[in-house]
Amino acid sequence: MKRAAKTALLCIALSLVLLGPATKGAAEATVGMTLDALVEAAIEKNPELQAAEMRWQMFERKVTPAQTLDDPRLGFSFSNYPIDSLQADETPMTGKEIQLSQMFPFPGKLGAKGEMAEQQALWYKGAWEDGKLQLAQKVKDAWYRLYYQDKAIAITQQNIDILDDFIRLTETKYEVGTGLQQDVLKAQVERSKLMDRLFTLRQQRFTVLADINTLLSRPSTSPTNPAEALDMTPVEPSLEALQELSQQKRPLYVSYQSLIDRFESQRKLARLDYYPDFNVWAGYRLREEVDGDPAKGTDFVSAGVSINLPIWRQKRSETVAEAELGIRMARRQYDDFRNRVHFTLSDAYAQMEKNRDLVALFKTGIIPQARQTFEASLAAYQVGDVDFLNLLDSLLTLYRYEIDYHRVLADYQRNVAQLEAAAGVSFASRPETPSR
Repeated sequence: MKRAAKTALLCIALSLVLLGPATKGAAEATVGMTLDALVEAAIEKNPELQAAEMRWQMFERKVTPAQTLDDPRLGFSFSNYPIDSLQADETPMTGKEIQLSQMFPFPGKLGAKGEMAEQQALWYKGAWEDGKLQLAQKVKDAWYRLYYQDKAIAITQQNIDILDDFIRLTETKYEVGTGLQQDVLKAQVERSKLMDRLFTLRQQRFTVLADINTLLSRPSTSPTNPAEALDMTPVEPSLEALQELSQQKRPLYVSYQSLIDRFESQRKLARLDYYPDFNVWAGYRLREEVDGDPAKGTDFVSAGVSINLPIWRQKRSETVAEAELGIRMARRQYDDFRNRVHFTLSDAYAQMEKNRDLVALFKTGIIPQARQTFEASLAAYQVGDVDFLNLLDSLLTLYRYEIDYHRVLADYQRNVAQLEAAAGVSFASRPETPSR
């Protein structure tokens, strides 16, 4: 019995060696892709992003029609036929007429319409380009969450194995009368708690994996495995520098400026609508020779121009006012977007700094101290100086810190990805590679 107890303690000690920040993933995936490769695949295949690109291209096709003249009109008429006979050779007024007309807007109107269409297309182009940034951020966020899930699953499974050794140890000591039954029951209860945690983590991993696959437009169960270990991406620019960079690099800033420009073009067009458009036409009349016709059947030509009369001034003044309100609205939307971007950057930057400090604290302080505490408790337990509950508490404390370390490391990288998407910039490339 004593040999069995010593064997169980040896198993626990060996399991302890395996615990650490670089714990491997729970399972190997059948597909190995780097994070950058996943982002590229998502940008290429994501249907929502493809729809945004097609929407931009669709509105880009509206520019040329908007700045092109309307089609000319061709007319054919039978003029002045006698109602009794409908003959073409009875009166000199009778004839067949062909007429061609073309509408010419007042100078500047076509240009304003083209500018409106062009600015509308620029809005959707910026939305598409910004969509690529946001999609990349979603893929990175899910990737780092998957990294955490895999590490948490691996550490939980390893601690379950250690608890199995604890259960065998306490059962052995109880059988020989040197242990308590409550130690056996406590170890079994803690094992059940970890199993419950393991089931939850596996379910969460499945959900995160489905999220990644949805972004990549592939079956929800397609395997993907994150990096073996993460290297923290350095963020060198200050918060103020990132906020300034965002106004230069973030595509949606261009979109909101194009919205302002579109309403300014609309105002220009509305003001030009006070002036008339011109309809230029030309006609040719074919005539038959009839008795008494001094022109002896000669054909006639005619030409003319007509204009619309823009007399309803109230209607046009309301159109100008509508455009001016649109300009003010777009400027307020621009300001609101800038404020929201600055808030997102401020919040993500603060979270990033906090998680960066926590990673260092866990790596250099908390986890080594917790591991030393567990090792000391294990050694003391072997000679009877520490009871089992203290030993179990030191193990579970180390477990929680190991989990928290990988959580804050993943959260740090998620914060970096959020900063990249909000500012429209890319920091140092991530050297992590997928596990195989």
